[in-house]
Amino acid sequence: MKKIYNPNRSEWSDVLKRPTQTVADIEQTVEAIFKEVQNNGDTILRKYTEKFDGVIINGFLVSEPEIEEAKTLVSQELKEAIMSAKNNIEIFHKAQKTDRVAVETANGVQCWQEKRPIQKVGLYIPGGTAPLFSTILMLAVPATIAGCEELVLCSPPNKEGKIHPAILFTANLCGVTKIFKVGGIQAIASMTFGTESIPQVYKIFGPGNQFVTVAKQIATKYGIAIDMPAGPSELLVLADNSANPAFVASDLLSQAEHGVDSQVILVSTSKEIIAAVEIEVEKQLQELPRKEIAEKAIANSKLIYVADDATANALINEYGPEHFIVCVTNEEYFIENIKNAGSVFIGNYTPESAGDYASGTNHTLPTNGYAKQYSGVNLDSFMKSMTFQKISREGIMEIGKTIEVMAEAEGLYAHKNAVTLRLQSLKD
Repeated sequence: MKKIYNPNRSEWSDVLKRPTQTVADIEQTVEAIFKEVQNNGDTILRKYTEKFDGVIINGFLVSEPEIEEAKTLVSQELKEAIMSAKNNIEIFHKAQKTDRVAVETANGVQCWQEKRPIQKVGLYIPGGTAPLFSTILMLAVPATIAGCEELVLCSPPNKEGKIHPAILFTANLCGVTKIFKVGGIQAIASMTFGTESIPQVYKIFGPGNQFVTVAKQIATKYGIAIDMPAGPSELLVLADNSANPAFVASDLLSQAEHGVDSQVILVSTSKEIIAAVEIEVEKQLQELPRKEIAEKAIANSKLIYVADDATANALINEYGPEHFIVCVTNEEYFIENIKNAGSVFIGNYTPESAGDYASGTNHTLPTNGYAKQYSGVNLDSFMKSMTFQKISREGIMEIGKTIEVMAEAEGLYAHKNAVTLRLQSLKD
């Protein structure tokens, strides 16, 4: 890991640079595949599934027998863990429900807001080097609570043309009935346009690699909403001498093992903790089954020393981490002053992996600095706010003149007339 001491503010943008390609680097590839899927549907899905996943798929829809078989391949211990995590996620997301907001803005003018579920949502679940069945819980659980009518799930198949059994078990547990064996750019394109096999959706959710991230952004050009630009995983840990170096190192490595393009950063006001964590990272790295992946991610990562808490807080807000762990004595200062982070984990006994799996919060979070303007996935992500108004005779008389004056000032006389006619009818 690269050690950096007291970087000047003018250097922060370089110091905090992510190891990701820009949209321009891969946008052309994504656009080309999108056009092919739009024009030739399933034929193109088969072409790219064979090319990228190394398997020929005839039928993309996962069958009922495949789901039943998957249930037998998942251990009872894992089933119970998934169900326990599902329960916590349900509790937290059900608590996010809000009632109708109603108010009388003027005499006889009633306005209210209600939420309605998005009818058709697409869930992208990465497979690849790590089958993220936990992401199904994070997406399908709130989608079901919200009342979404159709949940379409896409996940890449393995070399045998199958989806990991834990993904199928979890999807079935969460009530997802349409599961398709397709991944990557072509999966996002299929949910954007619809194909012979895969339905078009209104909004696409889920993390993925840089190609999937760009594909989701391209989908917005075709009228499909997305949760956020969620790309390679990242973590920033703030630690001082009150932190346990072994715990800190384990958290850094937990994100580094996601992928070679993941990034982890330690920020500290203590040179001693930086040195201790560096030793622990190297020690724990040797024991990881995904050592090769984690090593490459660690090579993109930083150990940053700063002189004081105020500088640390400013640096962290500039970075806008997806995951932010606070392990310092003065934790309240950072809790109160953090402005840009996807999810915050506080104290020595709050590992980031708790949020990934079972604490109840959602792990689908903004990366690449998008925490400055995006929220992580929550119940409202699957809903739309609709406003209503009802105006009585008294109400239109109350605000009618205001509308007429404003409409005329903008030169919109039909707008004015829509009110004038009503006001005149009340005088007759």
